[in-house]
Parts: sequence; structure tokens; C-alpha cells
Amino acid sequence: MPYVNIQVTREGTSPGASATTPEQKRALIQGVSQLLLDVVGKPLASTFVVIEEVALENWGVGGLPVDEFRARG
Repeated sequence: MPYVNIQVTREGTSPGASATTPEQKRALIQGVSQLLLDVVGKPLASTFVVIEEVALENWGVGGLPVDEFRARG
């Protein structure tokens, strides 16, 4: 049984959004499940998808917290 863990940043995907919307999460779950069915034949009913939202202060890039990295331009 497949278990897929998707991590997204808790910034939202459009101006003013602060998180991934329920509709976007639904689409991610549906799309990943369908991909596993199409590619490796795993039934939808046996595929588990977990979405975790990561707060801005909990990730970084280039050796820096992401807000500092972005401020450098």
C-alpha cells in the first residue's frame, strides 16, 4: 500500500493566501493517487496521501532561513 507524504510551504499560492486551500489539497490527493494507479497499478483505495504544511520559519535555502534568503534578492 503506497504512502505519500507531500510537504508544502504554508504561504499560500496566491497573493494574500496564507495556506494551501482545501480545493488544492483535494486536487493533490486526487492527482497523486491517480498517478500511482496509472504508473504502478496501485488501487486508489489502498493509497494514502498526507499533506503537511511547513511554516515559513521552519525551512531554508542556500544555508539561510528562507526570509533572509529572499531578502538578499
